[in-house]
Amino acid sequence: MSDAASVNGTGPANDDVVVELKDVHAGYLPGVNILNGANLIARQGELIGIIGPNGAGKSTLLKAIFGLVNVRDGDITVKGESIVGLKADKLVKRGVAFVPQTNNVFPSLSIEENLQMGLYQNPKAYAERLEFVTGIFAELGKRLKQRAGSLSGGERQMVAMSRALMMDPSVLLLDEPSAGLSPVRQDDAFIRVSDINKAGVTTIMVEQNARRCLQICDRGYVLDQGRDAYEGTGRDLLNDPKVIGLYLGTLGTDAA
Repeated sequence: MSDAASVNGTGPANDDVVVELKDVHAGYLPGVNILNGANLIARQGELIGIIGPNGAGKSTLLKAIFGLVNVRDGDITVKGESIVGLKADKLVKRGVAFVPQTNNVFPSLSIEENLQMGLYQNPKAYAERLEFVTGIFAELGKRLKQRAGSLSGGERQMVAMSRALMMDPSVLLLDEPSAGLSPVRQDDAFIRVSDINKAGVTTIMVEQNARRCLQICDRGYVLDQGRDAYEGTGRDLLNDPKVIGLYLGTLGTDAA
């Protein structure tokens, strides 16, 4: 495991970069940055985990990629093209999908209608994409007419991830997919994330359950005060004494 200053030092040998953040400074209020020089690389087919203490800027990093926060310096590229300043609808067309932690389904709509909302830019592909997402979330295919508001938290999370996948994204951004779930449902959420990634979707996941996140990700970034303090493979970070002492001692200690 190496310090994150050498961002390109770890990971697959290929250079098929899907998402790259270079020295990104971003924040919500004028003159106040939450991200203070964040760097990240996600290559084709990778599962990237982002961990760190509360207030480190983890969710802000995802929102910066998805155009929900002002990027004041640095650059964010998707497949080599800058996406800084683009609105959400343009980003979806560029292959970027985002699942927020809360309010991530339309509760008054059925599961089927939620999935259709995910494909509003390309409705003709509905049958093909429905087959893909129900291949991962088979139980949803049997309950398409059920109202999303009647689902449990874990089931809503499945609907939210499925809707994001309907547009066949190049990268899926997940903001704490296990938040608020029971331990059993948390395990299920992580299994589903792995299944999505194994289906070929490059995935960037922010998680408070740090140990479990690092167990399944290809590479991880430890964010602290808006910067990537450490970067390495999930296994390396799990076993790094500095990461254990500073972060894993208080993050996800109840994880298997």
